[in-house]
Amino acid sequence: MDYCFIIRKAAIQDAPDIKDILQEAFSKYVQDTGISSLPEALCESPEEIKKAIQEQIVFIAIVNDYPVGTIRIKLCEDKTAYVSRFGVRPSFNNIGIGNALMSLVDKVAKENGIRSVTLHTASKYTSLVRFYYGRGYYIRSVSEEKGYLRALMQKDY
Repeated sequence: MDYCFIIRKAAIQDAPDIKDILQEAFSKYVQDTGISSLPEALCESPEEIKKAIQEQIVFIAIVNDYPVGTIRIKLCEDKTAYVSRFGVRPSFNNIGIGNALMSLVDKVAKENGIRSVTLHTASKYTSLVRFYYGRGYYIRSVSEEKGYLRALMQKDY
């Protein structure tokens, strides 16, 4: 099957679609990692998503007019950035959407003079940790503050 996808900045009206994407992606994340605590992404309301769209850089990926992926970038005053709510619908994994979203993080970071980007992921989610390593991230630290082992990953520019 051929796919044609675009990635654009999210608009307020994308909030329900972003919520759906996050529900699918993070439900799989919970299932694959076996964590017992619910990630914040699964509890986020459309209003909170709208606020994030207004205050952060939020992208949405669309395949043939169907929303399939999203990512958020928070730019900080100290020339660092934090990536969150990165998710792709499981039925659209492994076709390049995640790589394209992460490439946008690099582009935004370089355009804004960002020195480093960080993100959290379950340290036992081997395929996802491997994905981030392939994008130039490394594990900076590990903590259990959310009830499971989370790796703080960082990429320096």
